[in-house]
Amino acid sequence: MAPTETPEARLRRLSQRGCHFLGCQYPILGGAMSWVSEHTLVAAISNAGGFGVIACGSLSPPGLAAEIEATQAATARPFGVNLITMHPELAALIDTCLDHRVGHVVLAGGLPPPDAVRRLKDGGARVICFAPALAVARRLVRQGVDALIIEGAEAGGHIGPVSTSVLAQEILPQVREVPVFVAGGIGRGEAIALYLLMGAAGCQLGTCFVCATESIAHADFKRAFIRASARDAIVSQQIDPDLPVIPVRALANAGTRRFADVQRQVAQRYRSGELTQDQAQLEIELFWAGALKRAVVDGDVENGSLMAGQSVGMVTREQPTAGIIRELMDQARHALADHDLREVG
Repeated sequence: MAPTETPEARLRRLSQRGCHFLGCQYPILGGAMSWVSEHTLVAAISNAGGFGVIACGSLSPPGLAAEIEATQAATARPFGVNLITMHPELAALIDTCLDHRVGHVVLAGGLPPPDAVRRLKDGGARVICFAPALAVARRLVRQGVDALIIEGAEAGGHIGPVSTSVLAQEILPQVREVPVFVAGGIGRGEAIALYLLMGAAGCQLGTCFVCATESIAHADFKRAFIRASARDAIVSQQIDPDLPVIPVRALANAGTRRFADVQRQVAQRYRSGELTQDQAQLEIELFWAGALKRAVVDGDVENGSLMAGQSVGMVTREQPTAGIIRELMDQARHALADHDLREVG
């Protein structure tokens, strides 16, 4: 029996829920990368039919306001903002998003405070959170979040311990109440098609956009990505068992080796009572923020942080954002066409 849908029609049907939720043309959610996901790249992703997301990172409320306004000036299409739950000014950042009528806010960096979810929803924003396990996903749904991201250990930056494929198998069949986006190690459209067929609303991609023409990342930072292979993106190790540190995946260099020394110094201050656990963890986060800025903005690719997912091996050149998204969607369509042919055969 001949297939009843064209690959394009099937792609539209499979991605309808995610695209409707985000208000975009393609089921591609831009990963929020500090110092990279600023207004230029975010607007480019949205203008190309995806859904760009501003990485607030360590920005102050006025700094975030400026980024939102610059993005709004560069695109009329929807975009979101990623907020870190441990940010000391989280409440003020939420106010900034609501004051600027940001439609979607991603809360990252741990379980969100219930009042943060409530305030965002009461203010008219849709809330997206990360779920590293099925139990957490169910808890977040009960808490009222509007969508979830499940991100595997193949991702760049802060990661959990479980692979993308395992999380997808664990969570996608069990969580149907809200859209679920899959992230981590996704660099081609075939993977997007696979996760859509498994029930995902779409996919979040970050690493593949670092070398977009519109990305403000330093030329040396982009060259490091183009030269890297998947095995170059390694995970940081926790030094002190009493000081939990979220692992970070980045390209190996002197900066990743220095992080171990920084952990030891911060742990010593924590054990001496100079820092609380929260303060110690914040200092470690500030190390990553500073090291990332040195690499992305200043081009210090030896001592800075080159946060990258394992899909970095699939980044082979610099090209416009629209071209990246077009290639991903072409690959997804071809994968769905091959899937139909195998079914017929």
